[in-house]
Amino acid sequence: MIAGERYSLRLYVAGSTPRSMLAVKNIRNICERHLAGLYDLEVIDIYQHPAAAAGAQIIAAPTLIKVSPAPARRAIGDLSNEDKVLSTLGLPISEHDER
Repeated sequence: MIAGERYSLRLYVAGSTPRSMLAVKNIRNICERHLAGLYDLEVIDIYQHPAAAAGAQIIAAPTLIKVSPAPARRAIGDLSNEDKVLSTLGLPISEHDER
């Protein structure tokens, strides 16, 4: 990560299901711990905005897309695996999280 570089993230969810709400909570927690002040998170409900989901080729929800910095990457699921999310974002895995 380049110092001061902003991350643009989109999280596609399917309504207010428990899995969708958990994904929102998880990505916000991860971003606040690792990218505080350096990210923009847009949460898009695929039921309310089906065209946006189709345009982004969303086939499952929740889906997180790292729009920038390049390269674009995706993670699918409730985002509870912090190591996987950090890898998707291109961030180092914290030492205390290593197994």
